[in-house]
Amino acid sequence: MLDAHTRPGGTVTASAHAAAPELAVTTAAAPVPVPAGFAARVTRAVLSPWSRLSLLVALLAAAASAMLAFEPQRVLTEGWPPHLGGAAAALAYALAYGVCTVAFVPRPLLNLAAGALFGSSVGLCSALAGTVLGAGLAFCLGRALGQDALRPLLRGRWLKAADGQLSRHGFRSMLAARLFPGVPFAAANYCAAVSRMRLGPFLLATAVGSVPNTAAYAVAGARASTPTSPAFLIALAVITLPAVAGGVVAWRRRHRLPGA
Repeated sequence: MLDAHTRPGGTVTASAHAAAPELAVTTAAAPVPVPAGFAARVTRAVLSPWSRLSLLVALLAAAASAMLAFEPQRVLTEGWPPHLGGAAAALAYALAYGVCTVAFVPRPLLNLAAGALFGSSVGLCSALAGTVLGAGLAFCLGRALGQDALRPLLRGRWLKAADGQLSRHGFRSMLAARLFPGVPFAAANYCAAVSRMRLGPFLLATAVGSVPNTAAYAVAGARASTPTSPAFLIALAVITLPAVAGGVVAWRRRHRLPGA
């Protein structure tokens, strides 16, 4: 755009205002200022205890759905992939075992498969390693994503008593939970994560307390083809008798429960 200007003396000149459009474009493209504290509020909302708990629930639901689609029980019928063998196969199975327990695949099924695939000794070692790995993964997930949201809910007498027992006597409490067949594996993991129990005693109690039950299932899986053999019968007794004893104890103490 040209503007006419009259200089003193009557001379007319023209000047181009080329900078004006550039200035207008620059002004229109300027970023919209973010309100002070907006990013901080978003960060607090994303990292809030309930947001992290929702993430934990979503992760566990996705893992359980993936396991249902994968059907890990096929290992018992179709066997282990033929290209894996020896120590590599046992290690791979331990890793898969740990992930499967986080996704709520029953441990008895995994223990039976370990014995059937690798025999009693190697199957026991692989299954026990997977047990400790799965327990550690569940504990760390629960501690990082669920503890802050769930701890304020521990208001009932039984919940407070369980939390206090795990927090003050973590090793022996978890050892008893692993030896007692009536306590679900996943429930014990997440209860320990919500409590103030430390990771080291939790893993040690899991490793020691899981040996009898894991060994019995591994032997049963390895001897499943000969169900009348002494080894299979002893393993079956080790599996059955603690469960029956636990049921009897629970029945005899039922009157101590509220409302019984």
